[in-house]
Amino acid sequence: MPIVTVKMLEGRSDDQKKVLVEKVTAAVTETTGAPAERVTVIIEEMKKNHFATAGVRASDQ
Repeated sequence: MPIVTVKMLEGRSDDQKKVLVEKVTAAVTETTGAPAERVTVIIEEMKKNHFATAGVRASDQ
């Protein structure tokens, strides 16, 4: 039962997230042999002011 967590900044549409989940599920199924029914994908969205690279928040760019 593979569980995949995708962490990303908020702002993607529901359609984009739907396609992401479908493609991640397909990749996990292809590489592990696990049936799609057993693959769980969790999307964790972060606000842009909760994520920083090189000391700069994404909301400040």
